[in-house]
Amino acid sequence: MAKKEDRPNWDEYFIEIAKLVSTRSNCVSRKVGAVITVDNQIISTGYNGAPKGLHHCVDAGGCLRKLNNIESGTRQEICRAVHAEQNAIISAAVKGVSIKGGTIYLNTYPCSICTRMLINAEIKKIVYESDYSDQLSKEMLEESKIEVVKYNK
Repeated sequence: MAKKEDRPNWDEYFIEIAKLVSTRSNCVSRKVGAVITVDNQIISTGYNGAPKGLHHCVDAGGCLRKLNNIESGTRQEICRAVHAEQNAIISAAVKGVSIKGGTIYLNTYPCSICTRMLINAEIKKIVYESDYSDQLSKEMLEESKIEVVKYNK
């Protein structure tokens, strides 16, 4: 029988799942995974990639951001990919499942576009593992009162 201390806590469990989800991404810049939970139950997952049925960057001539020397953390709209957070929100919506009051687990801090979506989706907590430079996102999250936790193993 496993000892209690061998069992991962909820944050560790869902962060590890988010990292696994990120392996589905074929983004050449950053592989991001998201897991949305409500009451410690997985509601949806998402990873960054091209919209359904469209070519991925690697098959469409390369990463637009890299080809145009766009600095990380800026001009997020110049990208073929739907972000992991967006895909997780969309997945729940397509299934008709509410994520209100939920927690999102991410292997990377959300950008300002995803932050706006998470605020309007009424996510109450964000747990992330690695940083991402987006000052506007940080400012909006502070103002929103969403609980933001950096996961440290």
